[in-house]
Amino acid sequence: MISKNIEKALQQQIALEAYSSAFYLSMASWMDAEGFEGTAAFLYTQSDEERMHMLKIFHFINDNDGQAVVPSTEAPPKKFKDYHTCFLNVLSQEQAVTASIHELVNQAVKEKDHAAHNFLQWYVSEQMEEEKQVKTILNKLKIIGNDGSGLFLLDNELGKMALNAGKEEGTA
Repeated sequence: MISKNIEKALQQQIALEAYSSAFYLSMASWMDAEGFEGTAAFLYTQSDEERMHMLKIFHFINDNDGQAVVPSTEAPPKKFKDYHTCFLNVLSQEQAVTASIHELVNQAVKEKDHAAHNFLQWYVSEQMEEEKQVKTILNKLKIIGNDGSGLFLLDNELGKMALNAGKEEGTA
């Protein structure tokens, strides 16, 4: 049975994951409108992934005698300064999610909730991968700068990543 404190904290994580999903969806739409179709596909995939993260928490709460609640979230921005700024925003969002996951792990340890602690370990690993991926993209953007051909190549690379992610999950 899940403690009320852990359930409340997980509900907050659900809201953060939901906002992340909406945020990446909004960026994907902006990238699409700007002609970066590969990057848009990548961000649509990221949005789906964040929703899956949210659903995993939903199921964990419900499977442990709690009741997950659909959060209301604020609307994300619709426009972005430029390509580079989008990925700075992605990194900032992922770092916020990571910090929140770490707080959840600390709370699970404090409350000796071994089931929640075990469950959250997947998120710890996932966040390490997410941040590494975004930092790699930002490093490539440092090299590229505002070079159009470089952005074109990165856009294609991210599109291929999205396609491969879809194949791995059976959605492409």
